[in-house]
Amino acid sequence: MLAEAYRDLKYLLNRGYRKSVALDFVANHYRLRKEERHLLARCAFPDSWIEEVKRKLLRPDEIRGRVLGVDGFNVLITLESLLAGRAILCEDGLIRDLAYRGKYRPHGETGNNLRLIVSALAELSPGRAVFFYGKNNPGSGVVRKLTEELLDEFGVPGEVRLVKSPDHELKAFETVATADVGVIEKAGHVFDLAEFAGRLAGAGPVPLHDILKTSSLLESLKKF
Repeated sequence: MLAEAYRDLKYLLNRGYRKSVALDFVANHYRLRKEERHLLARCAFPDSWIEEVKRKLLRPDEIRGRVLGVDGFNVLITLESLLAGRAILCEDGLIRDLAYRGKYRPHGETGNNLRLIVSALAELSPGRAVFFYGKNNPGSGVVRKLTEELLDEFGVPGEVRLVKSPDHELKAFETVATADVGVIEKAGHVFDLAEFAGRLAGAGPVPLHDILKTSSLLESLKKF
């Protein structure tokens, strides 16, 4: 049933229907569960978007010397989901998590996960990495301090900013590290930093089409 819903959604998206409208229609028709609907919302796209992201998506060897705007919590949460085996390789080639999260709260592994991100940046050698964290998140101060310390430790040139709207700030960057559709739409280039950091740590995502073939996989990818 999930595979059929996906095929119908793809047809409507490729015909130019707005995603929210098309998804409502398909989800109601097939009586999709919340996690199934969320999966399609996060990971299914019209072919035109897939082609656009393909043109923008950079390889690791193309980051050297670039100024990289980093969507801090987006990358961190995605990496944590990837390490936990709960991240999806979406149709546009980017990894996204399926967790229903509100505010990010630092925990015992936050420092280690940030270390993976910054050590990955050290491998990439950007000209500068600018991290943005939402200042309204109660954990932003702790995460900012940890990130600053790690940038200094690994010798990665950059800074960390607490801002009201990371998305707004990131839209001014030519190259961004995020899976946020609104930011990618405005950017010239995008890099999947969470995927690269996870790969260095030996973690990989579950492809969307594997879930569509075996929908029971979705049960292990629910929020945590």
